[in-house]
Amino acid sequence: MADLVIIAYDTEATAEAARKKLIELQKEYLIELGDAVVAVRQPDGHVKLNQLINTTAAGAASGGMWGALIGLLFLNPLLGAAIGAGAGALSGRFTDVGIDDKFIKEAAEALTPGQAALCVLVRKVTADKVLPAMATFGGKVLRTNLTTDQEVKLQEALKA
Repeated sequence: MADLVIIAYDTEATAEAARKKLIELQKEYLIELGDAVVAVRQPDGHVKLNQLINTTAAGAASGGMWGALIGLLFLNPLLGAAIGAGAGALSGRFTDVGIDDKFIKEAAEALTPGQAALCVLVRKVTADKVLPAMATFGGKVLRTNLTTDQEVKLQEALKA
């Protein structure tokens, strides 16, 4: 079962640095992430999401490749690539991978303008190695689906 953890930071830069550290730890096989999104509360009150994966770009690239291949069959690969890229970008735009965007935006409503939250979906973790590495960034736990004891330990580790 995956665990959801949302941690608030004072700045977007701190949240991005924390996400970068999690990705480094994933490369060391200390954590397995399902998703890692940075939600930033804008000065106008809106919430901007910085996704880990740009599904629009991925859809456009994939659609362009498939469109070009199909276009070869009809002797017009450029038109096929253009149509495929457009269709792929459109489908990628409406695809939501990982944590639900609406849920993240609702959770980020608790932030003040300028603050950011790191929303992480964790599949596996070696907590005794990951927590000390993440404690350097500080932060405050906003929401989790962890047990009360696990949540208290996480908050204490972030305060240290």
